[in-house]
Amino acid sequence: MRIGELAKRAGLTTRTLRYWEEFGLVKPTDHRFSGERLYSKAQLERVIHIRELQELLGLTLAEIRIVLESEDAVERVRTARQAGASPARRAALLEKAIEAHSRLIERMDDRLVRIATFRDEWVQKGKRMRERSEELRSEAGAPEQK
Repeated sequence: MRIGELAKRAGLTTRTLRYWEEFGLVKPTDHRFSGERLYSKAQLERVIHIRELQELLGLTLAEIRIVLESEDAVERVRTARQAGASPARRAALLEKAIEAHSRLIERMDDRLVRIATFRDEWVQKGKRMRERSEELRSEAGAPEQK
């Protein structure tokens, strides 16, 4: 399918797809002689996956690239095994997959720590607001609320 069709099916603009291509997230399966980009069903699925990672998990494009690199590394190991690659080749690919996986876990751990810190800050702000509200009601002689 052409870029316009891919964009329409994925609910994106062609500009977004071109940006993602420049960023290394998506690449055309082929190009026509005229230079027109052509995409496969697998690329459509990848674009939908990227959108899910953005919308569902709130990942940045840099974080999505790490997820995709990890998934791609695992797929290369699987493809090499199916193609009958030597154990040495499969082991080398597996090491790269492990490295990509480790980078992904590190990013997730970092994000979780930042989310927990942010949440804790807001919990503390809420406590301070409730305490101040009680103080003000007490000063005004109003009954306390919870």
